[in-house]
Amino acid sequence: MDEQKKPADGEDGLSFRLMTLEDIPEVLKVEREAFTVPWTEEAFHNELKLNHFARYMIMEYEGRTVGYAGMWTIVDEAHVTNIALLEQYRGRKWGDRLLTELMKTAAYMGMEKMTLEVRVSNHVAQRLYIKKGFKPAGVRKGYYSDNQEDALIMWADLPPYREDDGEEGSQRLS
Repeated sequence: MDEQKKPADGEDGLSFRLMTLEDIPEVLKVEREAFTVPWTEEAFHNELKLNHFARYMIMEYEGRTVGYAGMWTIVDEAHVTNIALLEQYRGRKWGDRLLTELMKTAAYMGMEKMTLEVRVSNHVAQRLYIKKGFKPAGVRKGYYSDNQEDALIMWADLPPYREDDGEEGSQRLS
């Protein structure tokens, strides 16, 4: 458990760690700011306590929760469930850092591929995903319940995890 709490401190003041139940109130602030249909407290509680496939991480800046990311890990595939930052911290390439950390964690856990859905209108996120190696693979029609917007399905091959990859920390969310 101590290892799960240990942050991976970066020179930029960012650290990553396992999400706990105590993090839910702060995560809900990020969630409400980032999504038109935010997940509920109950949804996060169920993910953390009942879903054995779920792995969620917190991104902190100088000790404050500024973002989080989650995935389901099944066999050799990781499915990104959420990735979000507080608005005031966007535009700093921290979304890139958060996704990189999530991808490294998935690779550490033996995942070989990663998938996600993104709104067809969210070109900023799509550019990030393409930069990180994701490729469009299809469309889920009417996926988003707030406006029936389609979701672009994207997939990426994950590079094998390497111990010498630099930052250590939340890769050990298993």
